[in-house]
Amino acid sequence: MFKIENLTVIVKQGDLTRQKADAICNPANSLMYMGGGAAGALKRVGGEEIEREALKHAPVPVGKAIAATAGKLQARWVVHAPTMERPVMQITSEKVYFATKAALERAENIGARSLVFPGMGTGVGGVSEEAAAGAMVRAIMDFIQVAKTLKEIILCDRNKEMADAWNKELSK
Repeated sequence: MFKIENLTVIVKQGDLTRQKADAICNPANSLMYMGGGAAGALKRVGGEEIEREALKHAPVPVGKAIAATAGKLQARWVVHAPTMERPVMQITSEKVYFATKAALERAENIGARSLVFPGMGTGVGGVSEEAAAGAMVRAIMDFIQVAKTLKEIILCDRNKEMADAWNKELSK
């Protein structure tokens, strides 16, 4: 656990779909289709209504995020933050940064007190765990100055390498 000004950042190795929080981030594509990776897992556990509601907002550009129903997940919202324009695209760590920042801003705007992130862009996006962790932590640090409602960020991935990369970045 890391305390950074008003924010508590918790790193966990675990199942994104089993986390309890106000909001869970989906590293989406701009078209809002929820096929594989974290998006597919969120849809499988939370229900088809997560994708149905998100599709109503498509397209959502990288650098923007929307909040929609969390279905049966233990959250109030899923914050869909595109890391890529189309499904299954290779991306850069800069897109991870912009998506993470957009998710944080959207969570703040809807009044969420807690937000869970998986490793952004590390699946089909092809970003290394180290690069993703660096971009995500940079976005969190840049967000701290504007954070008012959001108090807890949970970085949760089933991949031990991702959890280790977050811990390493946050320890700097």
